[in-house]
Amino acid sequence: MTPLFTPLARSLPSSVPFVGPEALERRMGIRFTARLGANESVFGPSPKAVEAMAAAAGRSWCYGDPELFDLKQAIAAHHGIAAGSVAVGEGIDGLLGYLVRLACGPGDTVVTSRGAYPTFNFHVAGYGGALDFVPYRADDHEDLDALLDRAKALRPKLLYVSNPDNPTGSWHDAAAIASLAHELPEETILVLDEAYADFAPENALPPIDLMRPNLLRFRTFSKAYGMAGARIAYVIGMPETIRAFDKVRNHFGVSLVAQAGALAALADQAYLRETVAAVIAARGDLARIAERHGLTPLPSATNFVAMDCGGDGAHARAILDAVLKRGVFIRMPGVPPLDRMIRVTVGRPHDHRLFETALAEALEEVGPPGA
Repeated sequence: MTPLFTPLARSLPSSVPFVGPEALERRMGIRFTARLGANESVFGPSPKAVEAMAAAAGRSWCYGDPELFDLKQAIAAHHGIAAGSVAVGEGIDGLLGYLVRLACGPGDTVVTSRGAYPTFNFHVAGYGGALDFVPYRADDHEDLDALLDRAKALRPKLLYVSNPDNPTGSWHDAAAIASLAHELPEETILVLDEAYADFAPENALPPIDLMRPNLLRFRTFSKAYGMAGARIAYVIGMPETIRAFDKVRNHFGVSLVAQAGALAALADQAYLRETVAAVIAARGDLARIAERHGLTPLPSATNFVAMDCGGDGAHARAILDAVLKRGVFIRMPGVPPLDRMIRVTVGRPHDHRLFETALAEALEEVGPPGA
C-alpha cells in the first residue's frame, strides 16, 4: 500500500506529550475527587471574565477578530509596550508550534534542558528538528551556563528556557536571564517560556522592554488568570520578529469567547492579585504536607510544588500510582534525575486534605525507598 503520510510523519512515535486526567479516569475506571496534576488554577477565572465569556457565547456564530486587535492593544497597554510587539495564539503550546514551524527545518538543531516542558520537544520532532539536551543543575535549576555554552558550540535555531521552571518550580533571577539573552548567538532565538510569570518574585523577571531580535517571551492566560480551558496566550518580542507569526498562524484559531474572556481578565487585576496571594498561601500548605510525610518540597515560584520522594524514579512512580488510584490526580517529571519527585498543583483546603490522606496511604503501601 502506498504510504499516505510523509517519511517524517511515519517516523514519529504514536504518542502524546501528556496523558490527561480524563484518559486516566477511563483507563482506571475511577473518578478523580481532586484535580491537582495539570497546573490549572482551581480558583478559576475572574467573575468578570466568566460574565464576558458567557455574553460572547451567544455570539459564537461569529468568528473572532482574526487580527485580535482589541486584545493586542490591551496587552500592550498593560505592559507598556507597542502593540506591534505582541502576537496572540491558542495557548503557549500553539505559539511554540508556530515558532518551530517558522524557525526549524528538518535536521536543524534545537537546544533545551533534559526533562523540561515536553510539548516544545513534541513540536520540534514534528517539524524534523534535532533536539540536543543539557542536564539540569544539581539544585534542580535549568543550567543557564551550560545551555549558553551549548548554544555557542552548536549555534542552534532555538534555545528553550522556562523561568519559572516547569516541572521543578525553580527560578533564575532577572539578571541571569538578561545575561543569557545578551550573550546568545544572534542566529539563535531564545524561547523564554514565562507561563508562570504572574507567580514569580519580582526579581525573577527581566524588564518587559528587554527586546532583542532573537528573544521571544511567552505569557499565558492559562495559569494565574485561570483560563486554561479557553486556550489563549501571547508572545512578546521585537515587531520585526513578531510579524513572522502572521505568516503561519491560524488566523481564526482564537475564539470570540476566548478573546472576550482574556480582555475582561486582563482588566481585572484586583482578582489576579487575590489569586496569586491564594496560590502563595496554598504552596505553603502543600510544602507543610510534604514535610509532615517525610518528603522534601522544592522552593517554588509557580502554582505547584515539586516534592522529592527521597528515592529513584521507580519509587516516585509507585507513590504516584498509589495516589492516583485513591482518586487524586497528580503528576511527576518523566526524566531522571527529576523523576525522583512528584508534582502537585495547589488547590483549595478540601483538595489538600484529600491529597494528604491519599499520600499518607500511598506511602504506607509503597514503603521507604528500596523497600
